[in-house]
Amino acid sequence: MSHLIANLLPPEGFHSRGAGPLYLRLRRLLEEAILSGKLNYGDALCPERDLASYAGVSRVTVRKAVERLVTEGLLVRRRGSGTFVEWSLSNVGDLLCRSTQLVNASPSLRPNSRVQWLERGLFQPTAEEIMTLSLSTHSRVARFTCLHLLNDQPIALERSSVSAEVIPDPLRVNTLVHDWLRGTDATPVRAIQRLTVSSVKDPEAQWLGLATGAFGFSVERVSYLASGRAIELTRSLLRGDGDGLVSEFQYSES
Repeated sequence: MSHLIANLLPPEGFHSRGAGPLYLRLRRLLEEAILSGKLNYGDALCPERDLASYAGVSRVTVRKAVERLVTEGLLVRRRGSGTFVEWSLSNVGDLLCRSTQLVNASPSLRPNSRVQWLERGLFQPTAEEIMTLSLSTHSRVARFTCLHLLNDQPIALERSSVSAEVIPDPLRVNTLVHDWLRGTDATPVRAIQRLTVSSVKDPEAQWLGLATGAFGFSVERVSYLASGRAIELTRSLLRGDGDGLVSEFQYSES
């Protein structure tokens, strides 16, 4: 059993690896083992007493680390059987495939879903917004932040930025930004998306109802006009324990 635990924990131990409570350091190491494929979907986790003995910590420390991973959806407890890996690397592939599918229609939310606006307004653009959207330093940017909820539970946080020349009055936008753009002269014809796995920090973790440090999926999208100009910059943060993207879309070429 010890050689199996050694594959999960560094041989030098983790007491000197980073700062913070021991249970959070142990949680991070177990999370790394799952995300890297050392532990695969369906694998049984070593008994808590063995982990505690090998790591030189109390069973309470191990239990707190495991409980965090159960809450975050990486592990699952099965009464009378033990604790097993619930997360699979295929989850990332599934999300990536869904995020790049093409449909010649506006994004459509799933049944029992809705959007809750957190912010709509005009702001001074950040350096990234200036570079991506080809703005001047004196320009203004319309910025939108909303929560996507399914059955009244938050599943994704979305932030979008568009030049104020395109959307001079953000409060008039009552639908998703990419939906609104399709009804204007600034209709995007294509979008490039990048998906990464990330650790969710506050305040995003609180908005999504997650524990700080839980893993999620970060999707960055840049939408383009037919002329090649970038018209929209959107970042979405999805719960890692959800069942996929909030919506599937790609813009029509017409």
